[in-house]
Amino acid sequence: MNTKTLLLKIMDRQDLSPTEAEMLMESLIAGDMPPALAGALLAALRMKRETPEELAAMVKVLLAHAPTVSCNKRPLLDTCGTGGDGLGTFNISTAVAFVAAGAGVAVAKHGNRSASGRCGSADVLEALG
Repeated sequence: MNTKTLLLKIMDRQDLSPTEAEMLMESLIAGDMPPALAGALLAALRMKRETPEELAAMVKVLLAHAPTVSCNKRPLLDTCGTGGDGLGTFNISTAVAFVAAGAGVAVAKHGNRSASGRCGSADVLEALG
């Protein structure tokens, strides 16, 4: 089944099988579809309401593609901002990572560029060099 067929199925408010959901996520990760089709698929899926089975199948694909990171430091503190508050608030999670590391705590900091606020963690770290 191709992605256009999946779009029609989703638009008809039909749930995807786990295999179809996996195929959809593989195609999204591969980047082998036009951005407009990717957006239409994701918007239609959201409007239909994702099922737990669809989400589980997509997570399975994402985890299969996720890099493995090993760290021998224990305990390890993970800080990640949620963003998206729409209020232009300060990026505190990156500052917290530096403060905790300065206190001797092993920190795994992750994040991304800003999507809705002034700056995301990646923006802060890039500015710091």
